Amino acid sequence: MEEKKYKLMMKPVPDSCWYSNLRSALPKKIWDVLRHDAYDRAGGKCMICGRKTTRLEAHEDWSYDEENHIQKLDNILALCHDCHAVIHIGRTQLYGDEDRAIAHFCKVNKCSYSDYIRQLGKANEYHKRLNEVGEWKLDASFITDVLKRHGIE
Repeated sequence: MEEKKYKLMMKPVPDSCWYSNLRSALPKKIWDVLRHDAYDRAGGKCMICGRKTTRLEAHEDWSYDEENHIQKLDNILALCHDCHAVIHIGRTQLYGDEDRAIAHFCKVNKCSYSDYIRQLGKANEYHKRLNEVGEWKLDASFITDVLKRHGIE
């Protein structure tokens, strides 16, 4: 049976990356260029669900090469609050807003609650594997590419 592809997914990060983000690590001017680039590309709509909104949130989209221990910034996405809450489901659970996130996950993906639970289990397994890596090497070349596009080097 072929695995269903979901538009909106939980995206766990290793525990060592919790409470750190580009917004706090970069100079404000650089972060503003990066997030506004995402907002401009989004055109006032969430880049995942497509919902039009006046308030988009910048999300750092990372991938992890477990074999070579590389954490790579793939993109900065402009998201609605609800999509962002699903992606960071662990944080959302801590804040007590999981029910809203579940409903949004199911709506966007046109799936059932049991599909949500299955995907949450897979996300938790992935999170466990990411935590088995002692130290991640960072690839943030995406930042350089965006800055070059904006004439900043």
